[in-house]
Amino acid sequence: MATTPSANNRKLLGRLSLPERNFVADALRTETVGGVLLLVAAVAALVWANTPLRDSYASVSQFHLGPSALGLNLSVQHWAADGLLAVFFFVAGIELKRELVAGDLRDPKAAILPVVAAVCGMAVPALVYTLTNAIGGGSLGGWAVPTATDIAFALAVLAVIGTSLPSALRAFLLTLAVVDDLFAILIIAIFFTDHIDFGALGGAVVGLGVFWVLLRKGVRGWYVYVPLALVIWGLMHNSGVHATISGVAMGLMLRCHPHEGEEHSPGEHIEHLVRPLSAGLAVPLFALFSAGVVVSGGAIGDVFTRPETLGVVLGLVVGKAVGIFGGTWLAARFTRASLSEDLVWPDVLAVASLAGIGFTVSLLIGELAFKNDPVLTDEVKAAVLIGSLIAAVLATTLLKVRNAKYRALYEAEELDEDSDGIPDIYEQNNPAYHLRMAEIHERKAAEHRRLAEVAGGASEENDGPA
Repeated sequence: MATTPSANNRKLLGRLSLPERNFVADALRTETVGGVLLLVAAVAALVWANTPLRDSYASVSQFHLGPSALGLNLSVQHWAADGLLAVFFFVAGIELKRELVAGDLRDPKAAILPVVAAVCGMAVPALVYTLTNAIGGGSLGGWAVPTATDIAFALAVLAVIGTSLPSALRAFLLTLAVVDDLFAILIIAIFFTDHIDFGALGGAVVGLGVFWVLLRKGVRGWYVYVPLALVIWGLMHNSGVHATISGVAMGLMLRCHPHEGEEHSPGEHIEHLVRPLSAGLAVPLFALFSAGVVVSGGAIGDVFTRPETLGVVLGLVVGKAVGIFGGTWLAARFTRASLSEDLVWPDVLAVASLAGIGFTVSLLIGELAFKNDPVLTDEVKAAVLIGSLIAAVLATTLLKVRNAKYRALYEAEELDEDSDGIPDIYEQNNPAYHLRMAEIHERKAAEHRRLAEVAGGASEENDGPA
């Protein structure tokens, strides 16, 4: 995201507006906690799948439940991928809608940077994968695997390494992930739909229409929308179109701009309620039943020798960094915008490297791309894990170099000396703020004068005759 101070002097990755800063801070706080849970779930899955308990992992993952008559007798792993991730994409849909109608993406000039960066950040990894497999004679079917960015995992890495990125870079990363999720769901819908049951798809479309009408009529109550959402999801699943599409569609239908008298729009309110469920439960459970691949020295070696898996690793590590950095540079070059004075281009490269962590959606696309080859599916999952790990280490190294600068910028953004709940940096043009600060400094000066007099009196006593 980028602010737009003036038409002739636009800044890339400049300071966010206060409402946008507050929204980003709240969203990233939840995603960071969810990212830590995601990390724990991934480690648990790897441990579970690589110990004597590995047979129980397979048994639980492949255990089927659900009504067969409705076409929903699915494995636990399938429920996690199609069911729980629908909640994740529902939140992604709300995020995208909010960005388009109330966030920085509503301004086409401000939207250029994250959109171009995200598109390049998906196109270049796909190209890297394709070239690697064309040269190595591998399957081109996994071209979409390294295109995704996992914002929760990326934020978990930031939390673990203790880096306080300034809000503009965090917002840029969040917006990249939102646009990334949109294109990921389009890729899933277009390229990974083998057959379509038009009757079920028509029923899902009718259900979405009812959902939209109820929203426009102002009907409220979870007991109305949750059963309807489940019906829409079930019909979408049976149509052959990936069921997570229903989550995005419903998220995009919510109103995300507040009416007069409303503190928050319905979309923002629902996102605030559902995001913890998505980040804290749905995504970690998906990771638990998708990241459990058998890891051995031979398997790791195969990741770097087989073209499909090598393409995934190179796509995440090299493709993401080059694509996002190059897209950002091109956006700056052709819009004649300058980078914020507080940042340098290596900062953009560090964030671009962090976006190479493509865990959740990459695992999902890997399952879809090679669903007829279980061995290759597991190998691609291992490649996603290794590629994400390498990207995390590379980003950590780059971010640590500038960590002192980031921390200073972050602390300046958070400073609130007058304790009014608004960071001081946003009140420099507010006369009332300066009057409050003058009173604070006068009180401090008076206290220092009193202490000086006390210290002076004590010094005179000590200097008197014995």
